Amino acid sequence: MFQGMGNETETLNADFGFDPKEVNFLFLSHAHIDHTGLIPKLVKEGFEGRIFCTPATKDLSEILLADSAEIQKHDADFINKKSSVAIDSVAPLYEMEDVAKAMQLFETVEYNEWLKVDEHVEIMFSNAGHLIGSAAINLKVTENGKTTSITFSGDVGRYRSALLQPPAEFPEADYIILESTYGDKTHDIASNTIDNLYRWIKKTCVDRGGKLVIPAFSVGRTQEILYSLNQLELEHRLPELNYFVDSPLSEKATAVIKSYTNEYNERLQNILKIDEDPFHFKGLKHVESVEESRQLTEHKEPCVIISSSGTADAGRVKHHIFSCVDEEPNTILMSGYCSTSSLGGRLLNGARKVEIFGDSCDVLAEVGQMKSLSAHGDQDDLARFIGCQDGEKVKKVFLVHGEYLVQQELAARLNRKGFEKIEMPSMHQEFELE
Repeated sequence: MFQGMGNETETLNADFGFDPKEVNFLFLSHAHIDHTGLIPKLVKEGFEGRIFCTPATKDLSEILLADSAEIQKHDADFINKKSSVAIDSVAPLYEMEDVAKAMQLFETVEYNEWLKVDEHVEIMFSNAGHLIGSAAINLKVTENGKTTSITFSGDVGRYRSALLQPPAEFPEADYIILESTYGDKTHDIASNTIDNLYRWIKKTCVDRGGKLVIPAFSVGRTQEILYSLNQLELEHRLPELNYFVDSPLSEKATAVIKSYTNEYNERLQNILKIDEDPFHFKGLKHVESVEESRQLTEHKEPCVIISSSGTADAGRVKHHIFSCVDEEPNTILMSGYCSTSSLGGRLLNGARKVEIFGDSCDVLAEVGQMKSLSAHGDQDDLARFIGCQDGEKVKKVFLVHGEYLVQQELAARLNRKGFEKIEMPSMHQEFELE
């Protein structure tokens, strides 16, 4: 699902570029909505195949897709109510019944277990370290007695994640499809998320008496923020405020993530020995109903609000930004990557006016960014991830999930590592493998 692409978003989500009825299998790397968000639409348009993923990905996908359907309906109703056009002028991409039909097609596979899905195709998931349940997808495709190995990286995590185990090595592949989100950057490992978060809370809420609104994806990013706030409490540095998580999805996702402690890294495993819930602390309140969320937009006391989505283009956080972006004491603190055309991207690029729900809003609140929270590996991480492969044996690397100029820089780095044949496909471009 495309989000935050401005006027292009609707067009990009409208057409798959293939006939869903002709697809036999869907191999799913992880649950984030940019990877799962159009599955119910795929089913709605005729896909009846099997969907393979890890158990955690299935659990997270179920709650994410239900939430996506609900958000689309809520946003469509909100826009139609404000519009003088006919009430059905904006329609969601799919509804809850489409989500239910899609979930019936899911089948789970554990990490590092080869599964023969038909006479030609075998699949194995290896840990990608990006999110609970995230996987690189390793395929063996056999035709006319010849086997071709293909690996899709999914989203590659960081080797110094606050919560998760690092990405695993994967089998030698003939072809690799590699994400490239941060292919031109290196994360600042000296930047301390916990200290940065403390500074933003003190500056906004304690010193200025404002509201700190943090757009954060409900799965992965919100839990990292809660973990950091929990650490501040353990260090007796957490300011006495109300900390709201305004996303029912986040609470459900946190419960799922707590049930997969075997995927936590060694440091978090040790913290669990002294703190049975690393995502809870004094002052934390979960906002459930839409009515409670509306009341929170009118809340005038200093507080911290964590709400999705991370790019601020959809969900409840958009309403919170709408209510506080024109007041100087407040801060909008982005928690990760935002495309330049998303609301979060426009705010980060210094826009003095932004359009939200059709209204033009002055940007008087401070805008900041927590770059240290990214769950995507940087250029060094991506080079390390692919480093388990023999560059001479890999026939081609396809760079996806990133901007073209970024891919060019990553391609140059991979060339130096011995990967000579690199493609940067355009949308719907097709390739024939040898």
